[in-house]
Amino acid sequence: MLRISDITYNVEGRPLFEGASATIPTGHKVGLVGRNGAGKTTLFRLIKGEIALEGGEISIPARARIGGVAQEVPSSSTSLLDTVLAADTERNALLAESETATDAHRIAEIQTRLADIDAWSAEGRASAILKGLGFDAEAQLRPCSDFSGGWRMRVALAGVLFAQPDYLLLDEPTNYLDLEGALWLESYLQKYPHTVLIISHDRGLLNRAVQGILHLDQKKLTYWNGPYDQFARQMAERRAVLVAEAKKQDARRAHLQSFVDRFKAKASKAVQAQSRVKMLEKMTPITAPEEAKKQVFTFPAPEELSPPIINMEGAAVGYGGPAVLKRLSLRIDQDDRIALLGRNGEGKSTLSKLLASKLEVMAGQITRHSKLRIGYFAQHQVDELHIDETPLQHIQRLRPTEGQPRLRARLAGFGLMADQAETVVGRLSGGQKARLSLLLATIDAPHLLILDEPTNHLDIESREALVEALTEYSGAVVLVSHDMHLLSLVADRLWLVKGGAVVPYEKDLETYRAELLAGDEPAKAEAKPVEKPKKASRDEILALRSEVRKSEERLGKINAMRDKLATKLADPALYEDARKGELETWNKKYAEVMDGLDRAEAMWLAAQEKLEAAGG
Repeated sequence: MLRISDITYNVEGRPLFEGASATIPTGHKVGLVGRNGAGKTTLFRLIKGEIALEGGEISIPARARIGGVAQEVPSSSTSLLDTVLAADTERNALLAESETATDAHRIAEIQTRLADIDAWSAEGRASAILKGLGFDAEAQLRPCSDFSGGWRMRVALAGVLFAQPDYLLLDEPTNYLDLEGALWLESYLQKYPHTVLIISHDRGLLNRAVQGILHLDQKKLTYWNGPYDQFARQMAERRAVLVAEAKKQDARRAHLQSFVDRFKAKASKAVQAQSRVKMLEKMTPITAPEEAKKQVFTFPAPEELSPPIINMEGAAVGYGGPAVLKRLSLRIDQDDRIALLGRNGEGKSTLSKLLASKLEVMAGQITRHSKLRIGYFAQHQVDELHIDETPLQHIQRLRPTEGQPRLRARLAGFGLMADQAETVVGRLSGGQKARLSLLLATIDAPHLLILDEPTNHLDIESREALVEALTEYSGAVVLVSHDMHLLSLVADRLWLVKGGAVVPYEKDLETYRAELLAGDEPAKAEAKPVEKPKKASRDEILALRSEVRKSEERLGKINAMRDKLATKLADPALYEDARKGELETWNKKYAEVMDGLDRAEAMWLAAQEKLEAAGG
């Protein structure tokens, strides 16, 4: 197991860790969370031994391999497939030695080890990983130098996944993945055979792919069993208790101090007053945990336009050659919230560019409202900011006649306060750059806001703030994102981009997710005739309510069982070699309970929907 014992580390005199300790059981998948700048990436570097501790110890089993995505992404003329195969250094060394070895005993050892590590299926495994991350068979044979930096980061991720280190450390891996790649990674990590630590702000990933949360806060580490939502709920409950205790203590302290102030000069009360002074000195202050800093986005409100704001009839679009998308007959109104779904390369970005007037139609017609203003945000725009200019200078260029107070208020409306306003972009964090890009995209109060992966580099609090801002925004939204949580809360219409066409997707996001994970192409749902629901009788409603109650009780029992098993699996003693068989039994029981929980939740949802449909 991974033991972090009483570690201390400072950066430029600022303490990141002070006596921090945690234990990660072998084989567990753990999400590392904490505020931006708290030291999450630094902890990874300490675990990997890239930097030295100032105090304490980090210990892992002898000969355990630690792996993470390298900062230097592959850019050579080597093919993607060979690049990934090269990541398994042991296999490569054994294969090379097998060609020159002459000692019969050593040859036998090499062949045995090659069989143990499943070396002969390596090419198939590497190819499957690359396919999951968006590379088809043809692309896998092309050189790395053919691809952009974001795609090469996927190759680097594929390499470390293929090498299967005993401790896999991933730092925001979904930032350079699309929805399909993110869902594939989530599924892959659930089945990964070794320990995983992942820094992520993706709630879906932290809820479905991890067994615990390692929280870095106030220079300490705390390990919590369960997925992110359970951790967040427990943290909120803990914060509420401590806030209440702190208020009680403040009141008690004030009462004691009042007695001391009133009677310290009276001889008859001197002993009692002195006793209360000692009580005050002995009281250990209860400090309520600091609330997560409220993040904000303030989108300016556009005036209302008559519908539609965009209308297409038989439109086709491409890049000079054959049309990428054709026969587009689509309409957008100002109150639309549209998510674009589709596999990588199908044309989601092409459609976004057409809507944003960055591409012209090749055929057909597209009509835009004469007063329509469009805001466009894409990942690459963050990299196009002027690194030697401040955010204030960026918006001064767009609003040269506005005074400094108004410009600073605009920046504050996107969480860029006084310090960041005058810091050159090159020294800002990824999240701060994303906020500036969003400000620039919305400064003209657009009637249509097109967002292509807006959550990259944003922490969980910022993502929640973005959801709130988009919910209150009075313009239309077209959204491309790998963040299922964001899509589910913002989008009320789904468009599927597939096979050169764009059609409404009539199912929900969970169905789309299941189809992608099953490897099936999402299919257009057949329209069903609308039937007038028959009014349920009183007895039927009572029976449905009873079923809902039973389902809730079943869920409660299974959740309690899951919590007990999670506590059992968190016991470090269970991971000793002598108890290996027992560990396998408990892990199997935990998997069975989680499977039962999924079924119980489905039954509860079905019962609840039946009750609502019946008017109960």
